[in-house]
Amino acid sequence: MDRRIFGLETEFGVNATFRTGGRLSPEEVARYLFRKVVAWGRSSNVFLANGSRLYLDVGSHPEYATAECADLLDLVAHDRAGELVVQDLAEDAERRLAEEDMDASVYVLKNNVDSRGNSYGSHENYLIERTGRLERITDTLVPFLVTRQLVTGAGRLHVVGERATYLVSQRADHMWEGLSSATTRSRPIINTRDEPHADPERYRRLHVIVGDSTMSQTTTLLRAGTTDLVLRMLEAGTIVPDFALASPVQAIRDISRDPTGRVAVPLASGGTITALGMQSTLLELARRHAQGAGIADRSPHREVLELWERGLHAVESDQLHLVDTEIEWVMKRRLLAEYADKHGLAPHDERLQQLDLVWHDVHPQRGLVRLLERSGRARTVVSQERIAQAMVTPPQTRAKLRGDFVRAAQDHRRDFSVDWVHLKLNDAAQRTVVCKDPFAAVDARVDQLLEHIRTAGQPGAPRGV
Repeated sequence: MDRRIFGLETEFGVNATFRTGGRLSPEEVARYLFRKVVAWGRSSNVFLANGSRLYLDVGSHPEYATAECADLLDLVAHDRAGELVVQDLAEDAERRLAEEDMDASVYVLKNNVDSRGNSYGSHENYLIERTGRLERITDTLVPFLVTRQLVTGAGRLHVVGERATYLVSQRADHMWEGLSSATTRSRPIINTRDEPHADPERYRRLHVIVGDSTMSQTTTLLRAGTTDLVLRMLEAGTIVPDFALASPVQAIRDISRDPTGRVAVPLASGGTITALGMQSTLLELARRHAQGAGIADRSPHREVLELWERGLHAVESDQLHLVDTEIEWVMKRRLLAEYADKHGLAPHDERLQQLDLVWHDVHPQRGLVRLLERSGRARTVVSQERIAQAMVTPPQTRAKLRGDFVRAAQDHRRDFSVDWVHLKLNDAAQRTVVCKDPFAAVDARVDQLLEHIRTAGQPGAPRGV
């Protein structure tokens, strides 16, 4: 595909510390977060004017799904915008708690594992054409995703008793299958449920649920950018070695425990391969295809290819300082090591575990990654102005149609319902527009619907479900 639609869905962890007043469970705190949403949307499942979806997911996790993005840097900006949207809910929850005589700080964490070992995810969505068998893509993509953590993992200090292990990936230990249509029962690397949210005769939506939630802008770019490049070469019919793994589930765990990338994992066809070996081969194939397709020198693919290569070189040569402002698991490990050395801490010390947690705080002033960005120790690829714009403005895709509809219906207090494809006015005529093309930012039918909202009908309560 010359153009692709991207989307990220992030499930956030929520916690609170109470100085005075009562005590609430994380589930109760999450409900306080969504009181503001329910107040205007009459639901805890809404679409926003920037085209995104915000809802309270299973397990009381706030979830933010970005609008459809056709540009990788837009995707990074809208992912960051989601952090700020949820942080705004946390600050509103603190005010509501204070009104009920509970002095509390509410924390929103963009990580993947809580203190009880429960995992929640960050899902990636890639639009692909409905041509040929899906296995033609997934046979290579599953091994790629298993080894991709070497440059896209968020890192985690895993402590059991006095034994501390630094893992490359937070999510790796919680995957149980390579492919499955389930998401919670078996938690696969790729979810195969067929929900394209587009014209089902033309498109599929590739739903990747193995990735770590990433705070680093450059690592977020690398997650989506490397996957896009691999998909492009596979869609073009590039011949790829048989990288099918004997056990993707065991391999992903073993690789997560090996920051050198050198652990040998068994192939289904016999023999073994390392994460470094597989990633290096796929990088070279992806680069050749990108050069032939004329995109290797275009931003942001140029930056993705350069960082992908430099990340693998840094791991192979044990020169992690080459990427210690760009690859998240390296950035976090450096910070933990510096803090432990400064204070003479054992690897399992609770203060290091707390520092690991604070890394994922989305608060723009308190969160460690944002502090590193301001000090120049974490590289960024999108500006604060672009992020602020993404909070209120949809990308130039179908998201613009949805965002314009939501904003107009809210402004004119019209009762409405939306999902990824449908825009519906809940009036006597029950006007509905079906938007099957996720690339289309202009649609005459939506223009007519907006004109009707502005000029006709009895106002009612706003709603976005």
